[in-house]
Amino acid sequence: MTNDYYIREQKIIEKTEIEKELDLIKTIIRTREDLKIANRNFEYAKDDLVDYYTYEIKANQAKLDYLIKLAKAKGIEVDMIHDLKLSLWDEEEAG
Repeated sequence: MTNDYYIREQKIIEKTEIEKELDLIKTIIRTREDLKIANRNFEYAKDDLVDYYTYEIKANQAKLDYLIKLAKAKGIEVDMIHDLKLSLWDEEEAG
């Protein structure tokens, strides 16, 4: 097998710092929502699903902790995350 297999067809465009920060904030918002859903589902889980939602909660919490640590390192504040969440909701309702 030659290295030709691994050559990209298109050049990948780098994101700007602002785009990276917006992606990080969106991921934090999505992960928080996933964590809330997992907690709600855990409340009604039975049998083997209790274990499943326990692991899902732990995984989402670990992911959220990591993302928040990244956001703090970049100087992103909770207010910015909250403001973006509200603006995203407004966009979804309008369109």
